[in-house]
Amino acid sequence: MPRIAVIEDDQPTSNQLAGWIRAARPDVQVDQWFTRDDAEAALAREPYDVVVLDIELGRERHAGVALINAINKQRKGVPVLVVSAMPAAIYRSIMKALDAWDYLQKTTFEEADFIETFLEILRVAKERRSQAAPAAPAADELALDPLWQRTPMWRGERVNLPLTAQRILATLYQRRGQVVSYDDLFDVVKSGRNRDNVRKHVSTIRDAFREVDPTFEGIENVPMRGFRWTDAGSGKARP
Repeated sequence: MPRIAVIEDDQPTSNQLAGWIRAARPDVQVDQWFTRDDAEAALAREPYDVVVLDIELGRERHAGVALINAINKQRKGVPVLVVSAMPAAIYRSIMKALDAWDYLQKTTFEEADFIETFLEILRVAKERRSQAAPAAPAADELALDPLWQRTPMWRGERVNLPLTAQRILATLYQRRGQVVSYDDLFDVVKSGRNRDNVRKHVSTIRDAFREVDPTFEGIENVPMRGFRWTDAGSGKARP
């Protein structure tokens, strides 16, 4: 039975998140913790499959950061979903740098968004238990490994991307050399299933890659059809 930790100091919010999880997956066990001390002790004691936590617990503004660091030290690889009122524009990149799986800002998402993200994390957690760690990629290759990295790696550098952009990137890379149509990409976009939204996500991906590799040109726009990952433009063909 999968075990889930919900770490949230506001009891109504904690009960809501736990209720959503139980409704979506009645087979899981959900433990609710309301303080950093109790959560820290539980994380050291229990082999949780997924952790859902808030950043601010009681008077500790960044208690969640300390808990993520503890998870990374004690139980490397346990996926963490951060649900916080802190502005996503500021904290999402910070949480990704700490190896959190994803960041949802309170009041800006619906139950369906939370459940979709949670179920994806739970699916990956299950795969993690049944798979061995993959071999390290060559320095010039893209590493897409949410089971262990939780963020893409390009030439040894972390590429910080939101979850939807990671899904689009994975789809393009898995079908590299082929045109991936807009319709196919709609299948991995949570909301806003239209061409403008997909183009914005692709732009986000390109910008993130160019932060670590200014010469990156690995995603080709195919007018009226979609996009294609091309090794010739991603640096692999360069001498």
